[in-house]
Amino acid sequence: MVQRIKVNFDTVEAMLFFWQATNDREKVTEKYLNDVAGMEGFELIYDEEFDGESVRRAMSAVSNREPFQSKNKKEGRFWNNNLWMLEDLEYTDAILQPIKKLNLDSIVDEINSVKESKDYETIEVFFVPFHTEEYVISSDKLIINFFRVRPDFVDEKTYIGELEISDFIKEKIIELLK
Repeated sequence: MVQRIKVNFDTVEAMLFFWQATNDREKVTEKYLNDVAGMEGFELIYDEEFDGESVRRAMSAVSNREPFQSKNKKEGRFWNNNLWMLEDLEYTDAILQPIKKLNLDSIVDEINSVKESKDYETIEVFFVPFHTEEYVISSDKLIINFFRVRPDFVDEKTYIGELEISDFIKEKIIELLK
């Protein structure tokens, strides 16, 4: 039975520093790039095409304003999405603010009503800026692509795909539990 849903945006916070420093033309050290690439949020999405070196290389190219030679679509999309964040840091903040205020306690009962589900006491929802996927499930963790979060300024709601963010998370946690 799920007791708690924890939201983790540590990786996004680290990337916010990176985007702000890069935007201000400050030098970001290789150690920082390696530390970010080694964060749990990123490690949860790594596969044979996209790994810590992919993150480090793309972030280094963005920071140094150098051309980037991607080895595959995932690396290219990650690099491109980072450039997109640099274009409008206010939009980036508009994506982050609803995530910081996200309270998922209201969906715990609905999630626990799912029959034949895995028994996790805590589920962790990570927001990670990554490549082509909308989300990844890893054991008791739901990793959501930060780049896919979309604020709607008219309705003052936040979406991932066609679903409001809390509905998206509920749907994916139910998938995680099956």
